[in-house]
Amino acid sequence: MSPDRSTEYFASLVRELRTLPRETEWVEFKANNSNPLEIGEYISALANAAALLDKPRAYVLWGVEDGTRNVVGTIFEPTTVKQGNENLENWLTRLLQPQIPFRFHACEVDGARVVLLEIDRALHQPVRFSGEEYIRVGSYKKKLKDHPEKERALWQCFTVTAFEDGMAAQRLSGDEVLQLLAFPSYFDLLHTPLPSDQTGILAAFAADGLVQRAEGGSWSITNLGAILFAKDLSKFDGLRRKIVRIVQYAGKGRILTTKEQSVVSGYAVGFEALIQSVIAVLPTNEVIEQALRKSVPMFPPLVVREVVANALIHQDFSISGAGPMAEVFDDRMEVTNPGRPLVPTDRLLDQPPRSRNEKLASLMRRFGICEERGSGIDKVVFQIELFQLPAPLFEVPGESMRVVLFGHRVLKDMEKADRVRACYLHACLRYVTRQPMTNTSLRERFGIDEKNAALASRLLNEAIEAGAILVRDPEAGTRNRTYLPFWAGASTAKEGIA
Repeated sequence: MSPDRSTEYFASLVRELRTLPRETEWVEFKANNSNPLEIGEYISALANAAALLDKPRAYVLWGVEDGTRNVVGTIFEPTTVKQGNENLENWLTRLLQPQIPFRFHACEVDGARVVLLEIDRALHQPVRFSGEEYIRVGSYKKKLKDHPEKERALWQCFTVTAFEDGMAAQRLSGDEVLQLLAFPSYFDLLHTPLPSDQTGILAAFAADGLVQRAEGGSWSITNLGAILFAKDLSKFDGLRRKIVRIVQYAGKGRILTTKEQSVVSGYAVGFEALIQSVIAVLPTNEVIEQALRKSVPMFPPLVVREVVANALIHQDFSISGAGPMAEVFDDRMEVTNPGRPLVPTDRLLDQPPRSRNEKLASLMRRFGICEERGSGIDKVVFQIELFQLPAPLFEVPGESMRVVLFGHRVLKDMEKADRVRACYLHACLRYVTRQPMTNTSLRERFGIDEKNAALASRLLNEAIEAGAILVRDPEAGTRNRTYLPFWAGASTAKEGIA
């Protein structure tokens, strides 16, 4: 939604909405009706109608008469309404799926009290309330399933509406836009001169879809502009939960939190500070370089950078109750983002990448924040092998994607699942770089001495038995054998390996 605005702003918005035609499917006028169930149904219906009509948000107004549009005032006070023992907003949020941003505002118009409810449009799927989807038909609220033609049209609009094109803030002056966005960073990241005036800055932002010209000479900040260049994401209601959290724990569990911080700036302007904040809380290892001891982070900075960048870029922004998070333990780091991956986790190295947020990903690549398309995970696995760390784990807990990086462990301390996963990812990396996986390459990956080649053979056999890899040519002698990931020569994919 929009950053904090004055009551004068909302009064102006109410006056503008009063001038709309009577049969407006994305605005509802009421007097004092405070029935929580009906309000929830209207949120569903109006959010879906706004998406269908390509409106960034919909509204309910209390205190404006429906027929005449006269301001009559209201006694409705949303902060005092309860459903059971629950506050109205909490109760509505719990029963909405997916949870979309909405907010009540009170203001005075023509000497009368008016309450305005702003509702963000549905994004990737229809909004349900208490398990039912609603839609507006003229000025009436109806069940979506009873209007299949509107349901088809609604789903069709979801296929062409991207998160980046939504509006994070509207009806702003040029000065207000520049107060909210860290505009110098945009030009610094592109290594181009800062324009000499506001007109040039806004034109550059508009060319990349970060802002849009709106009616009456005002401006709108798109979700893309806010998520990348906001000075403070908490100023944008719909993006507050997308602030990146960094949590450090004592020990190997989540019982004792020792430090928690949030990086509130946009992903592009705050990326370097974010990475440094993560690295700062990583455990360190001591190494000896030229007879001097030196403390180094548990993971190479490139690995941290790529894993965090992927979490930002590939998250599902339609899941409004969660955001990216980096959790640091004594023995590992876990980076989680909302949204199931669009590529199977065991094919992240070889399949072409798919992104829900292609405009976001494209700009992050232009800014040099992430690697070229499809090379990020390859570089992560390469660095992990170079430093002989345990193989990363890619998992899908519920509706999220999680990457787990493990601290150094000697081979004898690794469990079978760790060894098999390491062999599999080594086979994948060798395959995509068009190099054969051999006993020798696996020994180099684990740091196994040449005289212990039999140990590498046992690891290979262990991975073959688990269905993670296969022999390229079973007729070849043992010394000359090369190996492939299971999908390179098998017709049936195995799950649960990576």
